[in-house]
Amino acid sequence: MASNATSYKQMKEDFVSGLSGGSVAEINYVTAVGPVAFVLWSILQSRQSFFKSYKPLSILVDFVLNVTAILLAFTLYANNSLLLCGLILAPGMLVYALPPNPVVSRKKPKLPPNAQSQKWAGALSVLSTKPFLTTYRGSMLVTTCLAILAVDFRIFPRRFAKVETWGTSLMDVGVGSFVFSAGVVAARPVLKERAEGRGAPLLQRLTYSMRHSLPLLVLGIVRLISVKGLDYAEHVTEYGVHWNFFFTLGFLPPFVALFQSALKIIPSYAALAILLGVIYQVVLESTSLKAFILAAPRTDLFSMNREGICSFVGYLAIFLAGQDFGMFVLPRSINPRSGTSNVSQRITLLLTMTVWTGIWTVLYFFTTNFTYGAGLDVSRRLANLPYVLWIAAFNSAQLLACCAIESVFFPSFYNAVDAKTEQEAYETATSKVLRSYNRNGLAIFLLANLLTGLVNMTVPTLDVGPSVAMGILVGYAAVLTTAAVVLDTLNISIKL
Repeated sequence: MASNATSYKQMKEDFVSGLSGGSVAEINYVTAVGPVAFVLWSILQSRQSFFKSYKPLSILVDFVLNVTAILLAFTLYANNSLLLCGLILAPGMLVYALPPNPVVSRKKPKLPPNAQSQKWAGALSVLSTKPFLTTYRGSMLVTTCLAILAVDFRIFPRRFAKVETWGTSLMDVGVGSFVFSAGVVAARPVLKERAEGRGAPLLQRLTYSMRHSLPLLVLGIVRLISVKGLDYAEHVTEYGVHWNFFFTLGFLPPFVALFQSALKIIPSYAALAILLGVIYQVVLESTSLKAFILAAPRTDLFSMNREGICSFVGYLAIFLAGQDFGMFVLPRSINPRSGTSNVSQRITLLLTMTVWTGIWTVLYFFTTNFTYGAGLDVSRRLANLPYVLWIAAFNSAQLLACCAIESVFFPSFYNAVDAKTEQEAYETATSKVLRSYNRNGLAIFLLANLLTGLVNMTVPTLDVGPSVAMGILVGYAAVLTTAAVVLDTLNISIKL
């Protein structure tokens, strides 16, 4: 019996080992399903107010569009993701052709009749809540949570699972996107400090960052003890013997606090990210570090966890790249010189996002192209420079797509004149499901990890057929979504 358990554990480890991934183009096609589903959701909401009153049918459609469609993209429609996009867009064109619901209004909100009502409604803050950012983060979290369980089933193509050393895959872009999106929202306290004209000293920043780090480090220790204690199948070359993704997330805040001091010399998070990535890549190529990470024997604590420790440099660069994006995405007014009108500010934001998406894409091209560039391979295991640039380019494009869709279907959001009106417009322009995932993202990610472990301990995932696998995955998605929506409905925010 013990022998059978050992052999099955080895089978599971082999199932996710030695993989080489797939093409970047296919990854882009699969992940395009999220923004395409957002287009249909936006048409239903902006034209028919379909999700205005959240009834059972609205909940079901929201779940199908923003969760199930993503699941289908890398399971049943893994080889036909563009077809899935077409099937989603087809009803959207039909709904758009229908006369709009009279309830829908694109008029500018009326100004408050007097100062008292203005005071009651609340003045607008310097940093606004951006619906497209919620959509982007929510969709990214849904994809990540679904993939960490789906990868254990045969219905999930091996080319989408994490590569062994060199190459690109859906799950490789997922882990990097998690860090990039964390960087985007990490710009908020920095922007708030600048708006208030104050700057916290280094010691205070480090103390504040450790408050965010400790819960994540505790989760990392708990996961380590659980995996070892339950003899759970693990992929050692992913992060090392003891290291896991929670440790990477936990060590990011204090290092970011340290790098914030470097802004006095290099006043750009993007420049810091590129510089850090370039230095790391030079060290990899000019020293024995790369050989050490990939082939050294595991003789001590450092060498046992060399992948997680060394790749942290790359993830720090990704976080800084995300923080740079957040510095111009989060403010209400991106550039005072572009005019004060909402339209001009929105055009400036879209142009800025387009430029930065282009910059990251061009840098990635010249770093990886064998004919016109350096010809370097992407490695999530090393978190090398090509990986950093790929993640930055991918997420910039995703954010740009979500921003463009929102600008087309919900332009009135940016006409809000007080906090109450803006909050109502924000809820109108965002999916309840994605908003719920975004609100308690880390808590839902932790729940996803726990449920993934539970499923793997109770179900022989390698032996079940496509129908059973899809049933389990849809049920798992429903449980996660229910938990997220219930927490949001009860106005509960779990901060880890």
